[in-house]
Amino acid sequence: MAHPDSSASPRMIAISSGKGGVGKSTVTANIAVAMADAGLSVGVVDADIYGPSIPRMLGITPDKPAMSPDGKVLPAKAHGVKVISMAMLTDDDSPAILRGPMVTKYLQMFVRQVEWGTLDVLLLDLPPGTGDIQLTLAQAFPLAGAVVVSTPQDVSLKIARRGLRMMEQVNVPILGVVENMSGFTCPSCGTVTHIFHQGGGEAIARELGIAFLGRVPLDPNVVDCGDDGRPLVRAAPESPAAEAYRSIAAALAGSAGAEAGLTTPFAWSVADGSGKPAPAPAMADGPTDRLAALDHDAGGLILRWADGAEQRLGDRDLRIACRCAQCRDEVTGARLLDPDKVPLDIRLTRVWSVGNYALGLAFSDGHDTGIYTFKALHAMTGTRLEDV
Repeated sequence: MAHPDSSASPRMIAISSGKGGVGKSTVTANIAVAMADAGLSVGVVDADIYGPSIPRMLGITPDKPAMSPDGKVLPAKAHGVKVISMAMLTDDDSPAILRGPMVTKYLQMFVRQVEWGTLDVLLLDLPPGTGDIQLTLAQAFPLAGAVVVSTPQDVSLKIARRGLRMMEQVNVPILGVVENMSGFTCPSCGTVTHIFHQGGGEAIARELGIAFLGRVPLDPNVVDCGDDGRPLVRAAPESPAAEAYRSIAAALAGSAGAEAGLTTPFAWSVADGSGKPAPAPAMADGPTDRLAALDHDAGGLILRWADGAEQRLGDRDLRIACRCAQCRDEVTGARLLDPDKVPLDIRLTRVWSVGNYALGLAFSDGHDTGIYTFKALHAMTGTRLEDV
């Protein structure tokens, strides 16, 4: 298995599903252990705040975690995998009754305030769906990619397609599709019965032009192993399901190709230049939706895209183009901001990354709530640098 560069930040991979009940957490736990068995340093964030299950599947006693001397949370460890989960912060019978801002706070803590040490890969086991948690992770963290888990049945696949489209809209690369519960092999006679149809996961991957990572067959041992805290790849390493998990883990570990564009996250103070991201290497055929460099001068914000295109957008034009709820009606899209009230000498003060798909901008009038997607920036009429 390819071994990523451990000197860099860990590759953050989201494991997602469009709906519940497709075995996403089981897949996450087993590929994490398979990666660890192959020599990688692996962590898992159980990002399903309301229904955490990873500790149980890995045999971790949900005790309150200890703290490091510098005030960071020490993750639990089992089967060579480091884990943090809401289950470690609450009692078994205590529901996590949290509003959106508190969920965001916990997710930030799970990634940034945990003493992970040196990791090669950090897997994020997402809750099902395309809601606030998925969007928060896509905005706050530089995800290297996402894996979508589905069963072969048509309903599951249709919902999985929505999850794939959501990740695409926020510029999270899709690493592939896993078809779980793909046929049941009779332990007595070896006959394979395709309970939920056959081949749907591969078909949707082919249709959308993404990788098909593999099929994981149904195995009665999965339930017993999950309840007992023994991952199938350890409890039944010769089983077809365990072999499938190892193959998926190897494919994900080997997908560490360099992504074109600026390294995120970053937060650049325009006034003093601190935090300015280093430019990415030039690419003749880079993607059109990734930034390669940022700069600023008296004429405005300079954007250099990974495909070689260059663009300058004036500070005042950017402020007027803000689409936050204070500046645009969220339903109709009508402008609420009066352009005549925007000072002619307004200036950008800060620029920061929002996931892999947008920039956050702060201005000298104190406004800092706008998110400028790369698509929206591309569409703005600015000055092409070759025309200057």
